[in-house]
Amino acid sequence: MSSKSGNAFRVAIVGASSLLGKELKQVLDDRRFPAIDIQLLDASVMAGTLTEAGGEPTFIRAIDEDSFEGARFAFFAGSAAETEQNWRAAQRAGATVIDLTGCPNVSSSFAWIPSLTSVLPPRDGREAGAQGAFTNTSPPAPVIIACTLAAGLSKFQPRRTIALLFPPVSERDQPGIDELESQTASLLSFREIGRQVFDAQVAFNLLAQYGAASKPRLEEVRASIARDVASYLGGRVPAPAIQLLQAPVFYGYAVAAYADLGADGPARSLEEIAASLAGLGAKVAAAEDSPPDNVSVAGESEIQFGPITADPDIPGGIWIWGVADHLRLAATNAVRIAEELIATPQ
Repeated sequence: MSSKSGNAFRVAIVGASSLLGKELKQVLDDRRFPAIDIQLLDASVMAGTLTEAGGEPTFIRAIDEDSFEGARFAFFAGSAAETEQNWRAAQRAGATVIDLTGCPNVSSSFAWIPSLTSVLPPRDGREAGAQGAFTNTSPPAPVIIACTLAAGLSKFQPRRTIALLFPPVSERDQPGIDELESQTASLLSFREIGRQVFDAQVAFNLLAQYGAASKPRLEEVRASIARDVASYLGGRVPAPAIQLLQAPVFYGYAVAAYADLGADGPARSLEEIAASLAGLGAKVAAAEDSPPDNVSVAGESEIQFGPITADPDIPGGIWIWGVADHLRLAATNAVRIAEELIATPQ
């Protein structure tokens, strides 16, 4: 859904050379966001890189004191450190900050998943879409996935919900992709593998933890996701238990979720559960359809769930398999925040 406003705005993307920054630029184009100009910004090492925006050739520019002049929105899609260094300058210039990096030191931060507003309205004392000196945080894909599951299942009052998440290596941006690619080639050639990112063999493997030299540790990533999920749900919906296994895949964030609905669970049809998740913007496959996978969701903006299935041995137990194009999902959520702000009169 594109913006309801006919006006065009200047937009800045900080971290434009990152995988998320590139996807954000593509989503702005695909959703016909009313941007009269998209300023692509990054660390000075990337300055001068030729790319395109809105179908026109442009350059990635180094960040300076004038980078945010006239910008209506400033999206931060690079590193948390880059956000911390520059978000105040964007706000001083009058831009509305939308942070996709999870920088912990952005003040007056407002986390927002627009697709869940009907079930989980804003909790910071203002209406969704309100203007002012707020910064907007667009949560990462695993937080959106876990919160969508929790919100969609809440009306069925599960005793317990568990979400086992499978992050792709692209969560570590291009270095993660390069390491999986090089490890795969090295193993097939019987050569020693590189371990600069994960400090472990990720190719042809599942990891319950990274090597000692890897930063952040997988447990730190898990704790961060669980903390952000609990914060967004805010006790209004029970938070799922969350665990991570690093998968040897380049793209696509998968989840295997289990919910215990109690002995009376089967009284609520699987179709009702599917409809509840679909009502929050997810796509849910019918019983006769094939479940989604990392390849099939590429380029899709929504979380895609397979057919909801009952556990064959535990009464009231259900299983939900889902996958999302994590870059597309996160970028779309951020652009939807901007669209909601535009649609709300100032």
